[in-house]
Amino acid sequence: MADKTIVTGVDGSDTALAAAERAAVLAGALGARLHVVSAYGRFEQETVKIGSDTMYLSSEKDAEDLAAKVTTTLRAAYPDVEITSGAAEGKPGEALVATAEALGAELIVVGNKRVQGIAGRVLGSIARDVAAHASCDVYVAHTHAK
Repeated sequence: MADKTIVTGVDGSDTALAAAERAAVLAGALGARLHVVSAYGRFEQETVKIGSDTMYLSSEKDAEDLAAKVTTTLRAAYPDVEITSGAAEGKPGEALVATAEALGAELIVVGNKRVQGIAGRVLGSIARDVAAHASCDVYVAHTHAK
């Protein structure tokens, strides 16, 4: 059993899946376990469009199902990596940081797609939030086409 933990978040977007795949590669290379988390709010479901990306925020059960679905996909592609999943309440960045702290994670992997404003040209808003508040290392995966 791995003693290192990596956390990554998914929201149903292709960019989040790309970051989760990068997290699985890193977990395999580092001999770490990977925990896939999906954030949810207190509302039933809300669709948020940011640029060309669509993010779906939903209930806890929907978030758990989404994380489990991605976990199943990753386990098939990376059978040597221990992968778990779950849901966390809150905005995506907050949920990732809280989950990483609760699990004692050494690394959070996020994508860089969600670009907003001048500051967002370097990091997406979720990546920026995680980097600003994480108590562990943050890996920003390149998740959009060149």
